[in-house]
Amino acid sequence: MAKGGFPGMGGMNMNNLMKQAQKMQKQMQEKQEELAERTLEMTSGGGAVKVVITGKKEIKELKLNPDVVDPDDVEMLEDLIMSAVNEAIRQVEEMYNNEMGRMSGGMGMGF
Repeated sequence: MAKGGFPGMGGMNMNNLMKQAQKMQKQMQEKQEELAERTLEMTSGGGAVKVVITGKKEIKELKLNPDVVDPDDVEMLEDLIMSAVNEAIRQVEEMYNNEMGRMSGGMGMGF
């Protein structure tokens, strides 16, 4: 075994391994910050409800087409809003998992 190395690590010493881990951690933190600033837009009901969400899962905008506002059918509007919001959240999680998965080389780091 090479001095300061580990079997199967090609002679990589602990200092180099730690530097690589710190570099990867910094890159992942930067990527998380970048993703947090992104916005995604989701719609439901053929565009009747639009939701804009950030990577932090904060709703920034909610727009309703006035034609969908029916006082006799509030339940349908509630369903459309829930659908758009839930899809927006799902898309943010998928965005994080895809981007972080690429960075971690598929090491199974879910966010």
